[in-house]
Amino acid sequence: MCITCGCSTDEHHDHDHGDGHHHHHEGESRPGAGTRITVETDLLAKNRRFAEGNRQRFAAGGVFVLNLVSSPGSGKTTILERTLRDLKGDLRSAVIEGDQQTDNDARRIAAAGVPVQQINTGAGCHLDAHMVGHAAEYFDLASLDILFIENVGNLVCPASFDLGEHHKVVVLSVTEGEDKPLKYPQMFHAADIMLLNKVDLLPHVDFDVARCREMARRVNPDITIFEVSSRSGEGMDEWYGWLRERAGENR
Repeated sequence: MCITCGCSTDEHHDHDHGDGHHHHHEGESRPGAGTRITVETDLLAKNRRFAEGNRQRFAAGGVFVLNLVSSPGSGKTTILERTLRDLKGDLRSAVIEGDQQTDNDARRIAAAGVPVQQINTGAGCHLDAHMVGHAAEYFDLASLDILFIENVGNLVCPASFDLGEHHKVVVLSVTEGEDKPLKYPQMFHAADIMLLNKVDLLPHVDFDVARCREMARRVNPDITIFEVSSRSGEGMDEWYGWLRERAGENR
C-alpha cells in the first residue's frame, strides 16, 4: 500500500510532490517476483527531519502554527476567511495555501488582508514539510502570532505528514455525514481540534450531532470540538477564544 495516497497496487508507482521532488516505490511482493523494497518508512523519516527543522524555525519566531485539513467542500477556506477578518485587529496572521492547481483560494485569503503564500502540489495529494519550509521563508515569522496552513482537501494523505505545526485542525461539515471520523480514523486521531462546520444547515440535513461527536471521541478521546457556522457566525467566538489563548501561551 502506498503511504502517500492509500492506493494498493502491484505495479510500479510514482508520486510527484509538486516541488521538483519525485519519489518512486514498488508494490507488494508477488510470488516469483523476487524481493520488493518499499520506501514509505524512509519517505516519512525524511519528512520528519524537515518537520523538525520547521518546528525549530517556528519556535524561534514565536509563531503559533495550525494545519487545517478536511475533505473538499467542508468550508475550510470560508472558515479561514472569516477567522482572519474577525481577528485582524487582535492577532497578526499569515497563510500558506495548498491546492493541486489554481490560486483561487489564495486570492480569497489575500482579500482578507493578510499575507499568503500559494503552494500548488500538481498531482500531489498533500503538503509536506519541505514545501511548507520553503513557503515559510517568505514571511517574517517573528512579526506573526499565527501561521495557518490550509492543506490540500483530503482526509487520507495529510494525516501521515507532520509539517512542524502545533496542531492539526480537522474541519467536518454537517453535509458530509456523521460517520466520517470512523471512515477516516487516522486523520481524526491525528487532529487535536475538530470544527463541525455549517451547523446553520442542521434544520435542513439529516445529521446527528451527538452521534458525530461520539464517533470522533471514539477515535480520539481528547479531541476538542467546536460547532461553528462560517456563514452565520454561530460558535465562532469559542473558536476565536481558543486561538487567542493558545497564541498568547505560545508567545
